[in-house]
Amino acid sequence: MAAVSDFFSLGSVVWCRTCYNKEVEGEVLAFDPQTKILILKCLSSSGDPKLNDVHFINLSLVSELKVKKEVTTIPEAPQSLNLQRLNTRVRNQVDEKKRMLQAISANVSSEGQSLFIAIAKTINEVRWRNSEIVIWNHEVIISPPYQLENIQGNTTSKEYGYIRKVVEKHMKDLGLNSQNSPVCQNSSSSQ
Repeated sequence: MAAVSDFFSLGSVVWCRTCYNKEVEGEVLAFDPQTKILILKCLSSSGDPKLNDVHFINLSLVSELKVKKEVTTIPEAPQSLNLQRLNTRVRNQVDEKKRMLQAISANVSSEGQSLFIAIAKTINEVRWRNSEIVIWNHEVIISPPYQLENIQGNTTSKEYGYIRKVVEKHMKDLGLNSQNSPVCQNSSSSQ
C-alpha cells in the first residue's frame, strides 16, 4: 500500500497503480483524508479532447503513488453546484432505473422487455399492465407478441403514429443486430 499524504493540492498531477495493476494519472479534483478517496480528472478514454474521465481512487487499494507535479498556487474557488439541477438529475435517473427494473422483472418475453426499454428511453409515461405495454395513460397499448399488428389505439392519432415508428425502428434495430430473433423473422415476413 502506498503512503497516503495528509493532503493533495487541487490541480496537482498524481500517478498511481491500483491493487488491480491499473495505472491512473490525472489532475487532483478533490481528496477526502477521512475516507482516503482521491478524485482524479484524466484524459478521456474515448479519445475526445473535449471530454474527461473522472476516477474515484480508494487509496487503501493503491500499491504505488507518485505526485508528478505539485501545484503551489492556490487554485480558483470551485464553482458552486446547482443542487436543484443535481437533485432533478438524480430523481430522473432513479425513475429511469425503476422503469428498467420494472421491464426486467415483468413476467414477459425478452422481446417485450426489450421493446419496453426502447420505448421508455424516449417516453416517461410507459408502464406494464400484466403483459401489455401501456403508453400515455392508455392512449396506446401494445400486446404480446409485441409486433406492429399488436399496437392498439386511435390509429389516426399522432401518439399512435409515433409509437408505431418507435416499434418499427426497434424491430429494424433488432433485425440488424440479431438475425435469428423471432421479432425479426415476423417483421421481415410481413414486409
